[in-house]
Amino acid sequence: MPAPISEEQKTRSRAALLDAAEALFYERGIQAVGMDAIRTAAGMPLKRIYGMFSTKEDLVVAVLQRRDRRWRASLTEYVEQHEDPRERVLSIFDWLERWFAEPDFRGCAWINAYGELGSTSPAILVEVRAHKQAFHEQIATWVEAAANVPAEPVSLLAEGAIVTAAFTGDTRAARPAQAAAKALIN
Repeated sequence: MPAPISEEQKTRSRAALLDAAEALFYERGIQAVGMDAIRTAAGMPLKRIYGMFSTKEDLVVAVLQRRDRRWRASLTEYVEQHEDPRERVLSIFDWLERWFAEPDFRGCAWINAYGELGSTSPAILVEVRAHKQAFHEQIATWVEAAANVPAEPVSLLAEGAIVTAAFTGDTRAARPAQAAAKALIN
């Protein structure tokens, strides 16, 4: 009888599985990636994978939740190194431009997930909406500290830059959005 798996091993296995699934989903798309590809990339048997996530949808939700925490934490760390509230708002777009220039940039993982499964998966739709709401609230916090203007236009500029960069491949798509945000907060 094999030795029981420790909590540390379970945590590492879960992280490895989420890493593999996230990389595959983001590169190829959720529907294009089968569980066998995830099994191979994660280096673990399907039985263990299904022991952690009973469905592929559950795995996708976990990937989106973890990516949300990491993505928004990275944005916050970058933006909050600026002391001036207006510079914080404008730095959102600097951070986006850096993200757009990453070699594996494939657009917004949540918009991509919505495009593939949003109309057929209520669980994924909930995660997409939660991420978009949290991102908007994050931007609103910075905008409200910088100027007496509504945050919605700045949020829409950020979202538009993300979609534009994904569709056009233009890593500088955040620049005109930043210029518009600057005009709004000034």
